[in-house]
Formats: sequence, structure tokens, C-alpha cells
Amino acid sequence: NRIEPPDPVDKDIYDLPPEELSNLPSVPRSLEEALAGLEEDHDFLLEGGVFTEDLLEKYVSYKMDDEVAQVGLRPHPHEFQLYYDL
Repeated sequence: NRIEPPDPVDKDIYDLPPEELSNLPSVPRSLEEALAGLEEDHDFLLEGGVFTEDLLEKYVSYKMDDEVAQVGLRPHPHEFQLYYDL
């Protein structure tokens, strides 16, 4: 897309107030957020006819149903460490 990267942030992001932190671009924090981003903006993948709208729709649907939903149904290993580790 020939997008220019933003200027570097020369601050400790862990000490920034929430209103300043919300203005910084970030990457998705989960597969679910990444798939939502793909659903919102995938026109660049349709250029050249390599991918079709149907393929992208089925891919997102599969990942949401067979991965995101399945992981959400089970406790994370860190939860076991927090609550059940003796």
C-alpha cells in the first residue's frame, strides 16, 4: 500500500497517560482482532484476482469458528497457574 511509517515515539509507552497512548498505532492483540481487521480492510488482497471475496469470507469464518471460539471455550494455561498451582 506504500504506507509511510509514522514518526518514532521517543517516550516510555508504559508511562504514557491513556489519552496519549490511545493515539499511538498498534498491532492486533489477538487473532480475533486481526481477523476483524481483515474483515474491515481486505481490498488490497482482491487486487490482481489472486484472492476472491468468497475465499476471504470463508477463511475468516473458519478461523473464528474453529480457532477463536474453540480457544475461548477452554481455560488458558496461565489461568491454571494463577488459580490451581499449589
